[in-house]
Amino acid sequence: MASADVRQELDCSICLEIYKDPVMLSCGHNFYRVCIERVLDKEERSGGYSCPQCREEFRDRPVLHRNITLHNIVEAFPSTHPDQKKTGIFCKQCIHSPVPAVKSCLMCEASLCDDHLRVHSKAPEHVLTDPTTSMENRKCSIHRELLKYYCTEDSACICVSCSLAGEHRGHKVETLDEASEKKKQELRNVLQKLMAEREETEKRVQSLQDRRRKVQDKSAGLTERVTALFIELRRHLEDLEKRVRRNISSQEERISHSLSDLIGQLEIKKEDLSRKMEDIEKLCNMTDPLTVLQESDTGDLCDTEEGDDEDRERHDRLLHDGGDLDVSGISHTLHTGLSDMIKGVNVFFCIQEASDILLDVNTAHNILQISDDMKTVSLSDIKQNRPETPERFQWCPQVLSSQRFSSGRHYWEVDVSEAGNYIIGMCYPSIERGGRRSGIGNNKKSWGLWRYIGGCSLKHDNKPIRISPNPSSNRVRIYVDYEAGQLSFYDLCDPIRHLHTFTTTFTEPLHAGLWVGKGPIKISGGSGDM
Repeated sequence: MASADVRQELDCSICLEIYKDPVMLSCGHNFYRVCIERVLDKEERSGGYSCPQCREEFRDRPVLHRNITLHNIVEAFPSTHPDQKKTGIFCKQCIHSPVPAVKSCLMCEASLCDDHLRVHSKAPEHVLTDPTTSMENRKCSIHRELLKYYCTEDSACICVSCSLAGEHRGHKVETLDEASEKKKQELRNVLQKLMAEREETEKRVQSLQDRRRKVQDKSAGLTERVTALFIELRRHLEDLEKRVRRNISSQEERISHSLSDLIGQLEIKKEDLSRKMEDIEKLCNMTDPLTVLQESDTGDLCDTEEGDDEDRERHDRLLHDGGDLDVSGISHTLHTGLSDMIKGVNVFFCIQEASDILLDVNTAHNILQISDDMKTVSLSDIKQNRPETPERFQWCPQVLSSQRFSSGRHYWEVDVSEAGNYIIGMCYPSIERGGRRSGIGNNKKSWGLWRYIGGCSLKHDNKPIRISPNPSSNRVRIYVDYEAGQLSFYDLCDPIRHLHTFTTTFTEPLHAGLWVGKGPIKISGGSGDM
Protein backbone atom coordinates (compact mmCIF):
# COMPACT_ATOMS: atom_id res chain seq x y z
CA MET A 1 0.00 0.00 0.00
CA ALA A 2 1.32 3.46 -0.88
CA SER A 3 2.32 5.75 2.00
CA ALA A 4 -0.49 8.15 1.09
CA ASP A 5 -3.03 5.35 1.48
CA VAL A 6 -1.53 4.35 4.84
CA ARG A 7 -1.65 7.99 5.91
CA GLN A 8 -5.39 8.15 5.16
CA GLU A 9 -5.99 5.12 7.38
CA LEU A 10 -4.53 7.07 10.30
CA ASP A 11 -7.15 9.83 10.11
CA CYS A 12 -10.09 9.99 12.55
CA SER A 13 -13.34 9.81 10.57
CA ILE A 14 -14.89 12.49 12.80
CA CYS A 15 -12.32 15.30 12.82
CA LEU A 16 -10.34 14.03 9.76
CA GLU A 17 -7.08 14.61 11.65
CA ILE A 18 -4.40 12.02 12.46
CA TYR A 19 -5.14 10.01 15.60
CA LYS A 20 -3.65 11.50 18.75
CA ASP A 21 -5.17 9.06 21.23
CA PRO A 22 -6.91 6.27 19.27
CA VAL A 23 -9.65 4.27 21.00
CA MET A 24 -11.73 1.42 19.59
CA LEU A 25 -15.44 0.55 19.87
CA SER A 26 -16.69 -3.02 20.11
CA CYS A 27 -17.66 -2.85 16.41
CA GLY A 28 -13.95 -2.47 15.52
CA HIS A 29 -13.88 1.17 14.38
CA ASN A 30 -11.32 3.58 15.79
CA PHE A 31 -11.65 7.25 16.70
CA TYR A 32 -9.73 10.04 18.36
CA ARG A 33 -10.78 9.80 22.04
CA VAL A 34 -11.85 13.44 22.40
CA CYS A 35 -14.02 13.21 19.26
CA ILE A 36 -15.88 10.02 20.16
CA GLU A 37 -16.41 11.12 23.79
CA ARG A 38 -17.96 14.36 22.51
CA VAL A 39 -20.29 12.34 20.24
CA LEU A 40 -21.26 9.95 23.08
CA ASP A 41 -21.94 12.87 25.44
CA LYS A 42 -24.39 14.32 22.91
CA GLU A 43 -26.06 10.92 22.36
CA GLU A 44 -26.39 10.43 26.12
CA ARG A 45 -28.99 13.18 26.26
CA SER A 46 -31.12 11.35 23.68
CA GLY A 47 -30.76 8.00 25.43
CA GLY A 48 -29.12 6.00 22.60
CA TYR A 49 -25.59 5.28 21.40
CA SER A 50 -24.24 4.27 17.98
CA CYS A 51 -20.98 4.07 16.04
CA PRO A 52 -20.56 7.24 13.89
CA GLN A 53 -19.02 5.12 11.11
CA CYS A 54 -21.13 1.92 10.79
CA ARG A 55 -24.16 3.10 12.88
CA GLU A 56 -24.14 -0.05 15.03
CA GLU A 57 -26.29 0.72 18.07
CA PHE A 58 -25.33 0.07 21.70
CA ARG A 59 -27.77 -0.23 24.58
CA ASP A 60 -25.31 1.19 27.14
CA ARG A 61 -22.59 3.79 26.70
CA PRO A 62 -19.67 1.96 25.00
CA VAL A 63 -16.51 1.39 27.00
CA LEU A 64 -13.57 2.97 25.14
CA HIS A 65 -10.49 0.75 24.91
CA ARG A 66 -7.20 2.29 23.84
CA ASN A 67 -5.85 0.81 20.58
CA ILE A 68 -2.20 0.44 21.55
CA THR A 69 -1.13 -1.05 18.20
CA LEU A 70 -2.66 1.82 16.24
CA HIS A 71 -1.18 4.29 18.69
CA ASN A 72 2.31 2.88 18.11
CA ILE A 73 1.80 3.03 14.33
CA VAL A 74 0.74 6.67 14.57
CA GLU A 75 3.77 7.44 16.72
CA ALA A 76 6.13 5.73 14.26
CA PHE A 77 4.57 6.96 11.03
CA PRO A 78 5.64 10.64 11.09
CA SER A 79 9.31 9.73 11.63
CA THR A 80 9.25 7.41 8.57
CA HIS A 81 6.96 9.40 6.31
CA PRO A 82 6.95 13.04 7.40
CA ASP A 83 4.10 15.16 6.22
CA GLN A 84 6.20 17.37 4.00
CA LYS A 85 3.54 19.95 3.44
CA LYS A 86 3.30 20.70 7.14
CA THR A 87 7.00 20.84 8.15
CA GLY A 88 7.48 24.32 6.70
CA ILE A 89 11.15 23.42 5.99
CA PHE A 90 12.35 23.70 2.40
CA CYS A 91 15.41 22.55 0.49
CA LYS A 92 18.31 25.01 0.83
CA GLN A 93 19.64 24.13 -2.65
CA CYS A 94 16.36 24.79 -4.52
CA ILE A 95 16.71 28.48 -5.26
CA HIS A 96 14.06 29.06 -7.95
CA SER A 97 11.03 27.56 -6.14
CA PRO A 98 10.50 26.22 -2.60
CA VAL A 99 10.64 22.43 -2.46
CA PRO A 100 9.85 20.64 0.84
CA ALA A 101 12.93 19.13 2.49
CA VAL A 102 12.99 15.45 3.37
CA LYS A 103 16.23 15.43 5.40
CA SER A 104 18.59 17.83 7.13
CA CYS A 105 22.38 17.35 7.25
CA LEU A 106 23.77 18.30 10.66
CA MET A 107 27.32 18.61 9.31
CA CYS A 108 26.36 20.95 6.45
CA GLU A 109 23.59 22.59 8.47
CA ALA A 110 21.37 22.36 5.39
CA SER A 111 17.97 20.86 4.61
CA LEU A 112 17.66 18.95 1.33
CA CYS A 113 14.94 17.66 -1.01
CA ASP A 114 14.94 14.17 -2.58
CA ASP A 115 16.91 15.31 -5.64
CA HIS A 116 19.71 17.09 -3.78
CA LEU A 117 19.82 14.34 -1.15
CA ARG A 118 20.84 11.81 -3.83
CA VAL A 119 24.00 13.76 -4.68
CA HIS A 120 24.78 14.66 -1.07
CA SER A 121 27.93 13.24 0.51
CA LYS A 122 27.54 9.78 2.06
CA ALA A 123 30.50 10.24 4.37
CA PRO A 124 29.93 9.15 8.02
CA GLU A 125 30.42 12.66 9.36
CA HIS A 126 27.44 13.86 7.33
CA VAL A 127 24.68 12.93 9.76
CA LEU A 128 21.17 13.03 8.31
CA THR A 129 18.04 13.60 10.36
CA ASP A 130 14.41 14.58 9.87
CA PRO A 131 13.93 18.11 8.58
CA THR A 132 14.76 20.54 11.35
CA THR A 133 15.57 24.20 11.85
CA SER A 134 17.27 23.65 15.21
CA MET A 135 20.57 22.21 13.96
CA GLU A 136 22.53 24.44 16.35
CA ASN A 137 21.02 22.47 19.24
CA ARG A 138 22.62 19.31 17.85
CA LYS A 139 26.17 20.64 18.14
CA CYS A 140 28.36 21.23 21.16
CA SER A 141 28.36 24.90 22.08
CA ILE A 142 32.04 24.67 23.12
CA HIS A 143 33.69 22.50 20.44
CA ARG A 144 31.13 23.00 17.64
CA GLU A 145 31.09 19.24 17.09
CA LEU A 146 28.06 16.99 16.73
CA LEU A 147 26.53 15.72 19.96
CA LYS A 148 27.08 11.96 19.78
CA TYR A 149 27.25 10.82 23.42
CA TYR A 150 25.31 11.12 26.65
CA CYS A 151 27.01 11.64 30.01
CA THR A 152 25.02 9.59 32.52
CA GLU A 153 26.66 11.36 35.51
CA ASP A 154 25.73 14.88 34.40
CA SER A 155 22.65 13.92 32.34
CA ALA A 156 24.00 15.90 29.37
CA CYS A 157 24.47 15.31 25.64
CA ILE A 158 28.16 15.78 24.73
CA CYS A 159 30.51 15.61 21.76
CA VAL A 160 33.66 13.46 21.33
CA SER A 161 35.94 16.24 22.57
CA CYS A 162 33.88 16.69 25.71
CA SER A 163 34.26 13.01 26.57
CA LEU A 164 38.01 12.85 25.80
CA ALA A 165 39.41 16.16 26.97
CA GLY A 166 36.57 18.26 28.28
CA GLU A 167 34.82 18.54 31.61
CA HIS A 168 33.15 15.16 31.12
CA ARG A 169 36.43 13.26 30.76
CA GLY A 170 36.40 10.06 32.78
CA HIS A 171 32.62 10.10 33.17
CA LYS A 172 30.50 7.17 32.16
CA VAL A 173 29.07 7.89 28.72
CA GLU A 174 26.72 6.14 26.31
CA THR A 175 25.88 6.65 22.69
CA LEU A 176 22.81 8.74 22.07
CA ASP A 177 21.01 5.70 20.69
CA GLU A 178 21.79 3.65 23.81
CA ALA A 179 20.80 6.45 26.20
CA SER A 180 17.71 7.25 24.15
CA GLU A 181 16.61 3.63 24.13
CA LYS A 182 17.04 3.39 27.92
CA LYS A 183 15.03 6.56 28.42
CA LYS A 184 12.37 5.30 26.02
CA GLN A 185 12.16 2.08 28.01
CA GLU A 186 11.71 4.06 31.21
CA LEU A 187 9.06 6.13 29.51
CA ARG A 188 7.36 2.97 28.19
CA ASN A 189 7.25 1.61 31.74
CA VAL A 190 5.73 4.87 32.94
CA LEU A 191 3.36 4.78 29.99
CA GLN A 192 2.20 1.28 30.89
CA LYS A 193 1.48 2.42 34.44
CA LEU A 194 -0.33 5.51 33.19
CA MET A 195 -2.32 3.41 30.73
CA ALA A 196 -3.33 1.02 33.51
CA GLU A 197 -4.25 3.95 35.74
CA ARG A 198 -6.23 5.56 32.93
CA GLU A 199 -8.01 2.26 32.25
CA GLU A 200 -8.90 2.04 35.92
CA THR A 201 -10.06 5.67 35.86
CA GLU A 202 -12.19 4.94 32.78
CA LYS A 203 -13.82 2.04 34.64
CA ARG A 204 -14.53 4.31 37.59
CA VAL A 205 -15.99 6.97 35.32
CA GLN A 206 -18.09 4.29 33.60
CA SER A 207 -19.35 2.93 36.91
CA LEU A 208 -20.23 6.43 38.11
CA GLN A 209 -21.98 7.18 34.82
CA ASP A 210 -23.93 3.93 35.19
CA ARG A 211 -24.86 4.92 38.73
CA ARG A 212 -25.91 8.38 37.54
CA ARG A 213 -28.14 6.87 34.84
CA LYS A 214 -29.70 4.48 37.35
CA VAL A 215 -30.34 7.35 39.75
CA GLN A 216 -31.85 9.42 36.95
CA ASP A 217 -34.06 6.51 35.84
CA LYS A 218 -35.10 5.82 39.42
CA SER A 219 -35.76 9.51 39.99
CA ALA A 220 -37.93 9.74 36.87
CA GLY A 221 -39.91 6.65 37.84
CA LEU A 222 -40.34 7.76 41.45
CA THR A 223 -41.34 11.27 40.35
CA GLU A 224 -44.01 9.80 38.10
CA ARG A 225 -45.31 7.60 40.92
CA VAL A 226 -45.29 10.47 43.42
CA THR A 227 -47.15 12.69 40.95
CA ALA A 228 -49.82 10.02 40.58
CA LEU A 229 -49.90 9.60 44.37
CA PHE A 230 -50.50 13.30 44.97
CA ILE A 231 -53.23 13.37 42.34
CA GLU A 232 -54.90 10.53 44.23
CA LEU A 233 -54.29 12.24 47.59
CA ARG A 234 -55.82 15.47 46.33
CA ARG A 235 -58.86 13.53 45.17
CA HIS A 236 -59.16 11.86 48.58
CA LEU A 237 -58.68 15.22 50.31
CA GLU A 238 -61.43 16.78 48.22
CA ASP A 239 -63.75 13.85 49.04
CA LEU A 240 -62.83 14.11 52.73
CA GLU A 241 -63.41 17.87 52.68
CA LYS A 242 -66.84 17.38 51.11
CA ARG A 243 -67.71 14.68 53.64
CA VAL A 244 -66.64 16.82 56.61
CA ARG A 245 -68.40 19.89 55.21
CA ARG A 246 -71.58 17.84 54.71
CA ASN A 247 -71.29 16.63 58.30
CA ILE A 248 -70.91 20.19 59.58
CA SER A 249 -73.76 21.45 57.38
CA SER A 250 -76.02 18.57 58.45
CA GLN A 251 -75.38 19.23 62.14
CA GLU A 252 -75.94 22.95 61.67
CA GLU A 253 -79.21 22.36 59.81
CA ARG A 254 -80.52 19.94 62.45
CA ILE A 255 -79.61 22.18 65.38
CA SER A 256 -80.83 25.33 63.60
CA HIS A 257 -84.17 23.62 62.87
CA SER A 258 -84.63 22.70 66.54
CA LEU A 259 -83.61 26.17 67.66
CA SER A 260 -85.88 27.85 65.12
CA ASP A 261 -88.82 25.68 66.21
CA LEU A 262 -88.33 26.56 69.86
CA ILE A 263 -87.73 30.23 69.02
CA GLY A 264 -91.07 30.25 67.12
CA GLN A 265 -92.91 28.71 70.07
CA LEU A 266 -91.30 31.14 72.48
CA GLU A 267 -92.19 34.07 70.22
CA ILE A 268 -95.85 32.95 70.33
CA LYS A 269 -95.62 32.60 74.08
CA LYS A 270 -94.03 36.04 74.31
CA GLU A 271 -96.91 37.56 72.32
CA ASP A 272 -99.44 35.79 74.57
CA LEU A 273 -97.66 37.10 77.63
CA SER A 274 -97.61 40.61 76.17
CA ARG A 275 -101.38 40.40 75.55
CA LYS A 276 -101.99 39.26 79.14
CA MET A 277 -99.76 42.05 80.42
CA GLU A 278 -101.82 44.63 78.48
CA ASP A 279 -105.12 43.21 79.82
CA ILE A 280 -103.81 43.20 83.36
CA GLU A 281 -102.54 46.75 83.01
CA LYS A 282 -106.00 47.83 81.80
CA LEU A 283 -107.64 46.21 84.85
CA CYS A 284 -105.07 47.78 87.09
CA ASN A 285 -105.88 51.21 85.59
CA MET A 286 -109.68 50.88 86.13
CA THR A 287 -111.18 53.02 88.87
CA ASP A 288 -114.39 51.04 89.28
CA PRO A 289 -113.71 48.21 91.78
CA LEU A 290 -116.87 46.35 90.77
CA THR A 291 -115.69 46.05 87.19
CA VAL A 292 -112.28 44.79 88.28
CA LEU A 293 -113.78 42.12 90.51
CA GLN A 294 -116.45 40.99 88.09
CA GLU A 295 -114.04 40.49 85.14
CA SER A 296 -114.73 36.89 84.12
CA ASP A 297 -111.33 35.85 82.57
CA THR A 298 -108.93 37.15 85.21
CA GLY A 299 -108.14 33.56 86.18
CA ASP A 300 -106.71 32.95 82.73
CA LEU A 301 -104.68 36.14 82.98
CA CYS A 302 -103.13 35.03 86.24
CA ASP A 303 -102.19 31.52 85.03
CA THR A 304 -98.41 31.77 84.15
CA GLU A 305 -97.02 28.34 85.20
CA GLU A 306 -98.57 26.01 82.62
CA GLY A 307 -95.91 24.68 80.13
CA ASP A 308 -93.21 26.88 81.56
CA ASP A 309 -91.09 24.03 83.00
CA GLU A 310 -91.27 22.08 79.77
CA ASP A 311 -90.17 25.11 77.71
CA ARG A 312 -87.35 25.87 80.13
CA GLU A 313 -86.12 22.27 80.01
CA ARG A 314 -86.14 22.23 76.21
CA HIS A 315 -84.42 25.63 76.18
CA ASP A 316 -81.65 24.42 78.50
CA ARG A 317 -81.17 21.23 76.50
CA LEU A 318 -80.78 23.11 73.22
CA LEU A 319 -78.58 25.77 74.78
CA HIS A 320 -76.21 23.43 76.57
CA ASP A 321 -76.49 19.71 75.88
CA GLY A 322 -77.68 19.42 72.29
CA GLY A 323 -77.46 22.89 70.90
CA ASP A 324 -73.88 22.88 69.58
CA LEU A 325 -71.86 21.19 66.82
CA ASP A 326 -70.27 17.82 67.57
CA VAL A 327 -66.67 19.01 67.07
CA SER A 328 -65.30 15.76 68.48
CA GLY A 329 -67.24 13.72 65.91
CA ILE A 330 -66.16 16.02 63.09
CA SER A 331 -62.55 15.76 64.27
CA HIS A 332 -62.85 11.97 64.38
CA THR A 333 -64.13 11.88 60.80
CA LEU A 334 -61.29 14.14 59.69
CA HIS A 335 -58.62 12.21 61.60
CA THR A 336 -59.87 8.84 60.33
CA GLY A 337 -59.84 10.07 56.74
CA LEU A 338 -56.34 11.51 57.04
CA SER A 339 -55.10 8.36 58.79
CA ASP A 340 -56.39 6.23 55.93
CA MET A 341 -54.49 8.43 53.48
CA ILE A 342 -51.29 8.12 55.53
CA LYS A 343 -51.66 4.34 55.48
CA GLY A 344 -52.03 4.57 51.72
CA VAL A 345 -48.74 6.50 51.54
CA ASN A 346 -47.05 3.82 53.64
CA VAL A 347 -48.31 1.13 51.28
CA PHE A 348 -47.09 3.19 48.32
CA PHE A 349 -43.55 3.37 49.74
CA CYS A 350 -43.70 -0.13 51.25
CA ILE A 351 -43.04 1.31 54.71
CA GLN A 352 -44.14 -0.66 57.73
CA GLU A 353 -44.88 0.99 61.02
CA ALA A 354 -42.38 0.28 63.77
CA SER A 355 -44.69 0.74 66.74
CA ASP A 356 -43.94 -2.73 68.05
CA ILE A 357 -40.23 -2.13 68.74
CA LEU A 358 -39.41 -3.31 72.25
CA LEU A 359 -36.11 -3.46 74.12
CA ASP A 360 -34.61 -6.86 74.86
CA VAL A 361 -33.76 -6.91 78.56
CA ASN A 362 -31.65 -10.02 77.98
CA THR A 363 -29.10 -7.86 76.10
CA ALA A 364 -29.13 -4.89 78.51
CA HIS A 365 -26.03 -4.04 80.51
CA ASN A 366 -26.63 -4.44 84.24
CA ILE A 367 -26.30 -0.71 84.93
CA LEU A 368 -29.30 -0.04 82.66
CA GLN A 369 -32.87 0.22 83.85
CA ILE A 370 -35.56 -0.88 81.37
CA SER A 371 -39.12 0.42 81.81
CA ASP A 372 -42.06 -1.96 82.24
CA ASP A 373 -43.33 -1.22 78.73
CA MET A 374 -39.87 -2.02 77.30
CA LYS A 375 -39.76 1.37 75.56
CA THR A 376 -37.43 3.44 77.79
CA VAL A 377 -33.86 2.84 78.95
CA SER A 378 -31.87 4.85 81.50
CA LEU A 379 -28.83 4.55 83.74
CA SER A 380 -29.50 3.00 87.14
CA ASP A 381 -27.86 3.93 90.43
CA ILE A 382 -28.18 0.31 91.48
CA LYS A 383 -26.66 -2.54 89.51
CA GLN A 384 -29.39 -4.80 88.22
CA ASN A 385 -29.26 -8.38 89.36
CA ARG A 386 -29.56 -10.02 85.96
CA PRO A 387 -27.75 -13.22 84.98
CA GLU A 388 -24.46 -12.88 83.08
CA THR A 389 -25.21 -14.42 79.68
CA PRO A 390 -23.42 -14.32 76.29
CA GLU A 391 -26.19 -12.04 74.96
CA ARG A 392 -25.69 -9.36 77.61
CA PHE A 393 -23.40 -6.38 77.01
CA GLN A 394 -20.56 -6.48 79.53
CA TRP A 395 -18.58 -3.31 78.72
CA CYS A 396 -20.79 -0.65 77.14
CA PRO A 397 -24.12 0.54 78.66
CA GLN A 398 -26.08 -0.73 75.67
CA VAL A 399 -29.25 -2.64 74.84
CA LEU A 400 -30.69 -4.07 71.62
CA SER A 401 -34.28 -4.37 70.46
CA SER A 402 -36.07 -7.70 70.53
CA GLN A 403 -37.47 -6.98 67.07
CA ARG A 404 -35.18 -7.47 64.09
CA PHE A 405 -35.35 -6.37 60.48
CA SER A 406 -34.30 -8.81 57.75
CA SER A 407 -36.28 -7.42 54.80
CA GLY A 408 -38.41 -4.49 53.67
CA ARG A 409 -38.37 -0.82 54.64
CA HIS A 410 -38.83 0.30 58.25
CA TYR A 411 -38.21 3.23 60.52
CA TRP A 412 -38.24 3.95 64.22
CA GLU A 413 -37.83 7.07 66.32
CA VAL A 414 -36.31 8.00 69.66
CA ASP A 415 -36.94 10.83 72.08
CA VAL A 416 -33.56 12.08 73.32
CA SER A 417 -34.74 15.26 75.05
CA GLU A 418 -33.34 14.08 78.42
CA ALA A 419 -30.57 11.85 77.14
CA GLY A 420 -27.50 14.11 77.17
CA ASN A 421 -24.79 11.95 75.60
CA TYR A 422 -26.10 9.00 73.61
CA ILE A 423 -25.54 6.61 70.72
CA ILE A 424 -28.45 5.27 68.67
CA GLY A 425 -28.28 3.03 65.63
CA MET A 426 -28.56 -0.46 64.19
CA CYS A 427 -26.53 -3.59 64.96
CA TYR A 428 -26.07 -7.14 63.78
CA PRO A 429 -26.89 -9.75 66.44
CA SER A 430 -23.29 -11.01 66.16
CA ILE A 431 -21.89 -7.73 67.55
CA GLU A 432 -19.33 -8.24 70.33
CA ARG A 433 -20.72 -7.96 73.86
CA GLY A 434 -17.49 -7.07 75.66
CA GLY A 435 -14.58 -4.66 75.17
CA ARG A 436 -14.32 -1.18 73.69
CA ARG A 437 -14.97 -2.48 70.17
CA SER A 438 -18.47 -3.52 71.26
CA GLY A 439 -19.69 0.08 71.21
CA ILE A 440 -22.27 0.90 68.54
CA GLY A 441 -20.39 2.24 65.51
CA ASN A 442 -16.96 1.10 66.76
CA ASN A 443 -17.01 -2.05 64.63
CA LYS A 444 -18.07 -3.38 61.22
CA LYS A 445 -21.27 -4.85 62.68
CA SER A 446 -22.99 -1.64 63.74
CA TRP A 447 -23.85 1.88 62.60
CA GLY A 448 -24.51 4.66 65.08
CA LEU A 449 -25.30 8.34 65.59
CA TRP A 450 -23.05 9.68 68.38
CA ARG A 451 -24.05 12.75 70.38
CA TYR A 452 -21.45 14.04 72.82
CA ILE A 453 -20.54 17.29 74.52
CA GLY A 454 -19.77 19.83 71.83
CA GLY A 455 -20.42 17.71 68.78
CA CYS A 456 -22.21 15.01 66.84
CA SER A 457 -21.00 12.38 64.36
CA LEU A 458 -21.98 9.15 62.68
CA LYS A 459 -19.81 6.06 62.95
CA HIS A 460 -19.26 2.70 61.27
CA ASP A 461 -16.14 0.56 61.68
CA ASN A 462 -14.84 3.25 64.08
CA LYS A 463 -14.69 5.82 61.26
CA PRO A 464 -16.44 9.07 62.28
CA ILE A 465 -18.38 11.35 59.94
CA ARG A 466 -18.81 14.75 61.57
CA ILE A 467 -22.31 16.28 61.48
CA SER A 468 -22.58 20.06 61.32
CA PRO A 469 -24.60 21.73 62.61
CA ASN A 470 -25.69 19.45 65.44
CA PRO A 471 -29.26 18.08 65.41
CA SER A 472 -31.60 20.80 66.63
CA SER A 473 -34.62 18.73 67.70
CA ASN A 474 -35.14 16.21 70.47
CA ARG A 475 -36.26 13.43 68.16
CA VAL A 476 -34.22 11.30 65.78
CA ARG A 477 -35.50 8.93 63.11
CA ILE A 478 -33.65 5.87 61.79
CA TYR A 479 -34.82 4.49 58.44
CA VAL A 480 -33.65 1.20 56.92
CA ASP A 481 -34.20 -0.16 53.41
CA TYR A 482 -32.84 -3.67 53.82
CA GLU A 483 -32.84 -4.80 50.17
CA ALA A 484 -31.28 -1.51 48.99
CA GLY A 485 -28.65 -1.70 51.73
CA GLN A 486 -29.41 1.81 53.00
CA LEU A 487 -29.47 3.05 56.60
CA SER A 488 -30.46 6.72 57.03
CA PHE A 489 -30.56 9.08 60.00
CA TYR A 490 -32.87 12.11 60.25
CA ASP A 491 -33.23 15.03 62.63
CA LEU A 492 -36.98 15.54 63.12
CA CYS A 493 -36.84 19.33 63.07
CA ASP A 494 -39.12 21.41 60.85
CA PRO A 495 -38.51 20.66 58.05
CA ILE A 496 -37.02 17.18 58.55
CA ARG A 497 -33.23 17.23 58.05
CA HIS A 498 -31.38 14.31 56.49
CA LEU A 499 -28.16 13.71 58.44
CA HIS A 500 -26.50 10.85 56.55
CA THR A 501 -27.14 7.58 54.68
CA PHE A 502 -24.88 4.54 54.98
CA THR A 503 -24.90 2.29 51.91
CA THR A 504 -23.78 -1.33 52.17
CA THR A 505 -24.96 -4.92 51.67
CA PHE A 506 -26.59 -6.24 54.83
CA THR A 507 -25.51 -9.78 55.67
CA GLU A 508 -27.43 -10.29 58.91
CA PRO A 509 -30.72 -9.15 60.44
CA LEU A 510 -30.64 -5.68 62.03
CA HIS A 511 -31.57 -4.78 65.60
CA ALA A 512 -32.14 -1.30 66.98
CA GLY A 513 -29.38 -0.40 69.45
CA LEU A 514 -29.14 2.22 72.21
CA TRP A 515 -26.14 3.44 74.25
CA VAL A 516 -27.05 5.52 77.29
CA GLY A 517 -24.69 8.16 78.62
CA LYS A 518 -26.94 10.02 81.03
CA GLY A 519 -30.71 10.51 80.93
CA PRO A 520 -33.41 8.21 79.56
CA ILE A 521 -33.94 7.39 75.88
CA LYS A 522 -37.49 6.64 74.78
CA ILE A 523 -38.37 4.58 71.73
CA SER A 524 -41.50 5.40 69.78
CA GLY A 525 -42.95 3.80 66.67
CA GLY A 526 -43.13 5.43 63.29
CA SER A 527 -46.25 7.20 62.10
CA GLY A 528 -45.83 6.33 58.44
CA ASP A 529 -45.03 9.81 57.10
CA MET A 530 -41.66 9.10 55.47
